[in-house]
Amino acid sequence: MNVVNPPLTLESVWAKYQQALKAFLHSKVSNPDDVDDLLQEILIKTNQSLSTVKEAESIKSWLFQLANRTIIDFYRKRAKQQRDGALQADELWFAEEEASLEQQMATCIKPFVEALPSEQAQLLDAVDLKGESQKLLAQKVGVSYSTLKSRVQKGRMELRKLFEECCTLELDQYGNPIDCEIKSDSCTRC
Repeated sequence: MNVVNPPLTLESVWAKYQQALKAFLHSKVSNPDDVDDLLQEILIKTNQSLSTVKEAESIKSWLFQLANRTIIDFYRKRAKQQRDGALQADELWFAEEEASLEQQMATCIKPFVEALPSEQAQLLDAVDLKGESQKLLAQKVGVSYSTLKSRVQKGRMELRKLFEECCTLELDQYGNPIDCEIKSDSCTRC
C-alpha cells in the first residue's frame, strides 16, 4: 500500500520547525535581534525554494543546511563590514549605549567585588572586570579549569547577593543587565 505524503506547504513546515530553527540560531549567534533577522531570512529563502525539496523526509536536514549557510553568510558579511570599516549607524548607537551601561555597572560593582573574600574578589576582578580567560587563569593559578569555573560561579552568586541587598537589577530575557537602580540611600557601596 502506498502512503501519499501531503504536499509541503510553507505554513506546515514553518509550524513544525520554527522553534527548533530559532534555538539553533541562538546557539550560533549571540545577539537576539540578529537571530530574529536570520530567522526571517530563512523564512524568505524557505518560501522561495521549498518547491525544490522532493521528499518530505528530507525537509528537516534541508532547512538546517539552509540555516547553517545563512549563518555563515551572516558572519562573512559582518567580517567584511569590519574589514571595510563599514559600520551601520544603529550598531554605533547600540555599542555606545552598551558601553555606557557597562561603565556605570563596572564602577558600581567594583566595591561589591572588593567586599567579597579575597580569593573570590581576585577571581571576579580578573574574569569579569578585566576580561581574562578562565582557562588561562586556571593554568596561571594552578587549578583545573572546572575548579576555577566553580569558584567563579560561587563568587558571582555571592556578588549577586551583596548587590541585590542594595540595588535592583533589571535583566533581559537572556540574563544580561539592561538597567540598574539603587533601592535606597542607605547603600554605601556605590
